[in-house]
Amino acid sequence: MNGAVLRLAAGARRRPLGLTACAALAAALVLLPLGFTLWQAISYGGGDAAELLFRPIVARLAGNTALIVLASTASCAVAGTASAWLVERTQLSGHKLWALLCVAPLAIPPFITSFAWVSISPELQGFWGAWLVLTTAYTPLVYLPVSAVLRNMDPALEETARALGLSPWSCFLRVTLPQLKPALLGGMLLVALSTLSEFGAFMLLHFHTFTTEIYAEYRASFDSAGASLLASVLMAAGVLILLAELRVRGQGRYQRLDRGARRAAGRLELGWKRWPALAWLLLQASATLLAPIATILYWTLQPGADAVTPAEVSPQLLLSAAASSLGLGLSAAALTTLLALPLGYLLARHPGRLAHLLERVVYLAQGVPGIVIALALVNLAIQWLKPLYQTAAMLALAYAIMFLPLALVSVRSALLQAESRLEELARSLGLNWWQSLWRVVLPLAAPGLGAAASLVFISVITELTATLLLAPIGTETLATQVWADTAALAFAAAAPYAAILIALSLSATWLLMSCLGRGAVLGGQAQPWNQQEDPPCRN
Repeated sequence: MNGAVLRLAAGARRRPLGLTACAALAAALVLLPLGFTLWQAISYGGGDAAELLFRPIVARLAGNTALIVLASTASCAVAGTASAWLVERTQLSGHKLWALLCVAPLAIPPFITSFAWVSISPELQGFWGAWLVLTTAYTPLVYLPVSAVLRNMDPALEETARALGLSPWSCFLRVTLPQLKPALLGGMLLVALSTLSEFGAFMLLHFHTFTTEIYAEYRASFDSAGASLLASVLMAAGVLILLAELRVRGQGRYQRLDRGARRAAGRLELGWKRWPALAWLLLQASATLLAPIATILYWTLQPGADAVTPAEVSPQLLLSAAASSLGLGLSAAALTTLLALPLGYLLARHPGRLAHLLERVVYLAQGVPGIVIALALVNLAIQWLKPLYQTAAMLALAYAIMFLPLALVSVRSALLQAESRLEELARSLGLNWWQSLWRVVLPLAAPGLGAAASLVFISVITELTATLLLAPIGTETLATQVWADTAALAFAAAAPYAAILIALSLSATWLLMSCLGRGAVLGGQAQPWNQQEDPPCRN
């Protein structure tokens, strides 16, 4: 009997060929548009390529792109780290409310925030408007990982530094900040890549970067080779950002060496400094949430004739756009999670060189702007896959390629947490590999799979670039309608679409928090000070 169980366990650990093939398919889908873009760029010709790339406008675009990436990454790093430290390490009242307010801007895409600020004043355009919008939109990408590290960090080093006479500021710079390095660099990497691939906000704010020029060049002349050459430059910039982050992060180790029980760090009493701290958090919440939402509500209640360009919203088109966004979001979420499942299972149950190679290939999509992937799929469909051109299937495929890394993170984590011994026990009781996966593993991993689907759904309904290039003729989504009406200065007509889009995104965000657990954002229950070994730190 024991021998039979051991043989079944060994069979469960053996990598199924079909599983490997399905995981390789997901990686191949990511490589398809990237390889095609490079092939088209190479076929452009040396002389023509030099003539295109060395134009004065390309130098200006490169300068604008580099400037906005550096500026937004730096401002998000400062704002996100400051907010995380105030929420997690000080005795400010209502820290759980502030934590939610710091995360909520993720539900509002940058082009919606751009619509709000542009409708307030046309002066908020160009570089300064783009910097403001991206800082308010992407600060949560830094806040989330930094706050998680601050919440779980062993406080012993900080307490020792304070006991040796370091001030709170010196303690933060010399002890806390080095431990935040991986999380901070990871958040900055996400901000840099997101800024590099941003399109809708830059178009509405009239700030010209590589993404806007690629879209304009393709729309103006349908010159796929020239647009692919510019897209290759954008891909190279994304790879350079990834390599720079890897180089700066280094090979440092940051895990705890002891196995003692974890305890919360003491919260600082700020004294009179709590008023500037509260003012900072209130200003950030006002800029990221109150101003966009209030502006959208204002324009929703105004007649179309009061906008710069009079236009009334069509109830029929509003319902159709909402249904299209909902349908595309649900279908893409299901497809992307399904594609991530084989590779996630392979990484969780059969880790090895092949599994990690496929994982790295999938993560390449995270460093490639969406406009590059969408443009490559357009050219592929026109040349070789004409039946898929201008179809919902092609659009869903583009979403799956773009957001597969997001789904893979949650799927892999969920499968790692599903106890493998229960799966082996099910195999020993006579279930085959597929039955044990369906009846044992998937129910255990259901919350993580739901989180993956929710994250993809949020990303899809707020996505703009691929939708503009690949959506079937006559298909309008909430995002494309906001973009079209705002570009025409029909703010009152755009507001209802923006309001529904934010409502859907907030609902999916709530579902995401429910799947992941509210502790991922709010933390666990704080232990009363009278039950802790050490009293609160005092400034």
